[in-house]
Amino acid sequence: MIQPTGKNRDDRAMATTLTLTLTFLFLLLSASVSGKCTTTTATKTFEKCISLPTQQASIAWTYHPHNATLDLCFFGTFISPSGWVGWGINPDTPSQMTGSRVLIAFPDPNSGQLILLPYVLDSSVKLQKGPLLSRPLDILRLSSSSASLYGGNMATIRNGASVQIYASVKLSSNNTKIHHVWNRGLYVQGYSPTIHPTTSTDLSSFSTFDVTSGFATVKKNSGSRALKVTHGVINAVAWGFLLPAGAVTARYLRQMQSIGPTWFYIHAAIQLTGFLLGTIGFSLGMVLGRNSPGVTYGLHRSLGIATFTLAALQTLALLFRPKTTNKFRRYWKSYHHFVGYGCVVMGVVNVFQGFDVLREGGSYAKLGYCMCLSTLVGVCVAMEVNSWVVFCRKAKEEKMKREGLTDDRCSSGIHS
Repeated sequence: MIQPTGKNRDDRAMATTLTLTLTFLFLLLSASVSGKCTTTTATKTFEKCISLPTQQASIAWTYHPHNATLDLCFFGTFISPSGWVGWGINPDTPSQMTGSRVLIAFPDPNSGQLILLPYVLDSSVKLQKGPLLSRPLDILRLSSSSASLYGGNMATIRNGASVQIYASVKLSSNNTKIHHVWNRGLYVQGYSPTIHPTTSTDLSSFSTFDVTSGFATVKKNSGSRALKVTHGVINAVAWGFLLPAGAVTARYLRQMQSIGPTWFYIHAAIQLTGFLLGTIGFSLGMVLGRNSPGVTYGLHRSLGIATFTLAALQTLALLFRPKTTNKFRRYWKSYHHFVGYGCVVMGVVNVFQGFDVLREGGSYAKLGYCMCLSTLVGVCVAMEVNSWVVFCRKAKEEKMKREGLTDDRCSSGIHS
């Protein structure tokens, strides 16, 4: 067994120290990004506060147990001068926007001043069947509410502007846990806030906290990161690499007469392997979609369904492949080539869409995939150039034979 030298031990110690330092800096940065809470505002002081896990938001409150009244202030930020910021309570179901009673602050379309209106997020809002219209908060006993911008009357609504939403809510005496939600959007049409962004951060803006202890719990999204990464890796290998590689083998290996029909079996093996892996990845995507209601990546989903459908048609087409002597053979080949290349292009495009969905646009994983794809493209270019060189050489030789130039040159070379 080789014993580590002193230099190796020093290098290992330096690596460990560097790792711990980077971890500490990451935690420190995460803490700073999450937002700090405060119990003091320009008009009121509260007893407790907590920082919320997303959007740099926080909440402060005072609970009055003698009458079960909760006075609170939500701190949020605008992401657009024409956007909105909202906070609310789901009286029945934790970790869900649907069913929540919310207060949404946004600039008045007529005066431009900050206003605060109540809304109920029912299932029709989730499905975007109609605009979100203001209405009383029925079952939520709200005694007062108001909103103000940080900075007083001279503050203006802009990107990054801080807003404070005040509310006084009557709770049940035997329940001190609040299921609350918060979010922000880019636009308001009239007095109807439009749907908020659908990034993972925006879709996880909910938690439950106890008004007496201040203890908060956050339920993680059921579409786990590990499952998303597995879905992405499998599909990148299947649709993004194996299918293009299979198309390359069919195009260039068949020109090598020395290997005979072996090229077909190589092509079929690669494509079938890619299709089977892609089916697994597609199934994982369906599971992720089912476990994440309300989360829709329209283009990524559409491309995934289209790619899987075309690949399934390609696989089934093998069962109906006419013989080489059949007059419909050429039509089948045209269909096979058109559908195959379309499937390859959409698969590669959707892999890049998947990197955007996972927010891995600048990651080493994407860089590695780009390098693999670039290598495959380089092989294609080299093989294509070689094919054209061989084709042009053969065409020239055939032309020379037809014109009788080959024999003349050979004879002149013998006599010289």
